Amino acid sequence: MESNKKLPLFIFAAILFFFLYIIFAAKPLPKEYQFQPVWKINITKQPSMLKENEQQYYFRLGNNLGYFTDEGNITLYKSFPNMASISDTYFTIYDNYAKNITFYENTGSAKGVINFEGFPYIVDDMIYVMLQGGNSFIKCDSDGNQEWKYEGILPITAFKAGPKYTAAGFADGSINIFNNESGEAEIQFSPGGSDLPVVLGIDISQNGEYIAAICGHNKQRFILAHREENQPKIIFHTFLDTNSASQCLLHFCNDESRVIYNFENTIGVYDFKKNQNDLIKIDSKIISIRETENLVFLLGKTGRKYTVYILEKTNTLEGSFSFMADTAFIQTGYDTLYIGKDDSISKISLERK
Repeated sequence: MESNKKLPLFIFAAILFFFLYIIFAAKPLPKEYQFQPVWKINITKQPSMLKENEQQYYFRLGNNLGYFTDEGNITLYKSFPNMASISDTYFTIYDNYAKNITFYENTGSAKGVINFEGFPYIVDDMIYVMLQGGNSFIKCDSDGNQEWKYEGILPITAFKAGPKYTAAGFADGSINIFNNESGEAEIQFSPGGSDLPVVLGIDISQNGEYIAAICGHNKQRFILAHREENQPKIIFHTFLDTNSASQCLLHFCNDESRVIYNFENTIGVYDFKKNQNDLIKIDSKIISIRETENLVFLLGKTGRKYTVYILEKTNTLEGSFSFMADTAFIQTGYDTLYIGKDDSISKISLERK
């Protein structure tokens, strides 16, 4: 009889413990990113007028280029037979080592003429011409005239243009950092550390404080240098498990807290705040890196197979998806991913729920 009287008290205590556990110990489920398709358009659709203050992005798919808007309108479409260079600001179509090359604004209106023989290279609102021989280049102004010129004797094997600085790496393993206004080589150094010196990839942070590069063949390595006045100091380096001689992609993130680099079937992420270098194994070569507010998207390619890899700010691979195409690209907005595939472009919205 006495044990029967104690049973309700035991049940009450168990129920009370359960509810207290729910209140104090249970944690909400982590939010996950959801990708929601918004629209899909054909790049050959009839171009429409650009609305006032409307954002537009460039595309290049095979031998076709142009511009599209966030609302899914094509504002310019052109096919080209040989070569082209395009950014969100300008584009140009040209032949091998052509002269008197006209370049255009993103509206299609002619902006100026490049009067130098070589390969035009357009990045954002900056225009370069890579000259014959592959060892010299010209930086042009907004009309196509020469601002300054670098003349060298060594082949340029890596090149990256930023808003304030231009970085060039050479076949002998040396690196030059040029001031975009004056053309002066403010920094010149050779990281070394390999049997065969060559710079295979390079990037510089927007403020010019950090320089990252992949250097050498046979004991190839990734290096990160910090600029101290006009002298760089290597603050991190690691040898890479590869002997590939192909060019590599490097990218300083927008908040300049990390640098992302790619070598044979691997994504590397060096985090400045954590002083930590993470390696992520993949099965393709990265050809493009784009950012949204919270995510980094990397486009990889193996044959006709394209893979989009998704990195969060935690430096972990959130996921990936693949598709087959002859040509592809990615672009990003604030919370949007655009994917180009052959003759179509798709918009995908990103939301964390």
